[in-house]
Amino acid sequence: MIRKRPSQERGHADHGWLNAYHTFSFADYYDPKHMGFGVLRVINQDRIQPSRGFATHGHDNMEIITYVISGVLEHKDSMGNGSQIRPGDVQVMSAGTGVTHSEFNPLDDSETHLLQMWVLPAERGTEPRWDQAEFPLEQRRGRMQRVVSPTGADGSLTVGQDVTLWAGLLDAGDVATAELAPGRRAWLHVARGSLVLNGVEFGPGDGAAIEQETGLRLEGRSGAEFVWFDLP
Repeated sequence: MIRKRPSQERGHADHGWLNAYHTFSFADYYDPKHMGFGVLRVINQDRIQPSRGFATHGHDNMEIITYVISGVLEHKDSMGNGSQIRPGDVQVMSAGTGVTHSEFNPLDDSETHLLQMWVLPAERGTEPRWDQAEFPLEQRRGRMQRVVSPTGADGSLTVGQDVTLWAGLLDAGDVATAELAPGRRAWLHVARGSLVLNGVEFGPGDGAAIEQETGLRLEGRSGAEFVWFDLP
């Protein structure tokens, strides 16, 4: 079963400096039918204006994954980490017992477009942890690449939950396949471009809950950049 979550049905907040779309209930957007999907709690697609960002704020007991589509995001946190996240980079912050951080677009001439995704942890009250790695875009062109997993398989970043995140880039005619093991589910989110999944068309911002499906086939239509969660 593939249940499409159309882009235009997501929650939306335009703060001027921040234009945000929420796949699941978040902040002032509340929809009891869309509170998350299993342990996947948040998919926010944000556009941050030049020289603007989120001031220092706190999180706890959440696995926070940040993926930049275009532009640059500058990160600083109370663990002493500081970095810039660019297209091809993925960052994981396990908030655990508590961490504060800020996120800022350091560019003065262009916006930053990103996905921030939250996953509920398997264990609460763990020591906060941060990691970031580059997964060059060319390495996932025409395919899906594992970028986050519970074990760090294939050089992926580790996350404190039984979740694997794949990232893919499919141009027109490119095909990628996926399988769901028994008892597993998946969530697809298309960040930009378009693709077809088992005959269902998806455009920018569209997502889907996927359960009890075999022989999953993704075909690129126009420059599709997407993420795929394999979930318990």
